[in-house]
Amino acid sequence: MKGSFYLSLKIKELPETERPYEKLELYGEKQLSNAELLAIIIKNGTKEETSVQIAQRILNLNDDPQMGSLGFLKNIELLQLMQIKGIGRVKAIQIKAMCEIAIRMSKSSNYKKIVIKSTEDIANLVLEEMRLKKEEVVKLFLLNTKNQILNIIDVAIGGTNFANVNIKGIIGQALKIQAPKIILVHNHPTGDSTPSKMDIQFTDKLYNATKLFEIELLDHIIIGDNNYKSVFLETKKLLKNMKNNKKEGK
Repeated sequence: MKGSFYLSLKIKELPETERPYEKLELYGEKQLSNAELLAIIIKNGTKEETSVQIAQRILNLNDDPQMGSLGFLKNIELLQLMQIKGIGRVKAIQIKAMCEIAIRMSKSSNYKKIVIKSTEDIANLVLEEMRLKKEEVVKLFLLNTKNQILNIIDVAIGGTNFANVNIKGIIGQALKIQAPKIILVHNHPTGDSTPSKMDIQFTDKLYNATKLFEIELLDHIIIGDNNYKSVFLETKKLLKNMKNNKKEGK
């Protein structure tokens, strides 16, 4: 019924309680549907459709339920948005800007006060931001002697495989602010957080390099889709299994 109601009326002709702007003002933003919130960003509809209907068509582009009803917008391309009638260049840019604002707001603004005590502490900070990325991102956490975060830096983005991750650059970032401890974090776009052979080899190289500068590599954490693993812990498990197999003559 509601769908046919929108078809027959433009936003201006709807009762005030059904208009996204007025509805938010009267009842608060939490009372609006995803389509209504998006319609506020879109602002204007076309001769054929209201802004709410256009917003719903954008939401219908989500073909991966795992990304949630709005999460997919983080990865949608400008050109894909602009293929929808009623979404031009400016509106597409506004929607992408809104997505980036949401991502940045989800990051802890007081991360410098956080003390890292476990792998889980790091995962809690970056899991939501990194788990659905379609490209690899390598983050460097710089810590003080008390394991408080001094800074978080993106050291590589896109198609990484550690080919373009500069160990000297990582060490340079730590030396620049005299950070005695570091933690490396990167994501696997496949969603599987199991360390690859290259992950383990790179971690070993970085660990040996940081020791020369008296910098402690505390961990290398891999983020998957709602899961994460420590390269350190997984490597220890692997070596233990190899040792046990050797004893058993396997």
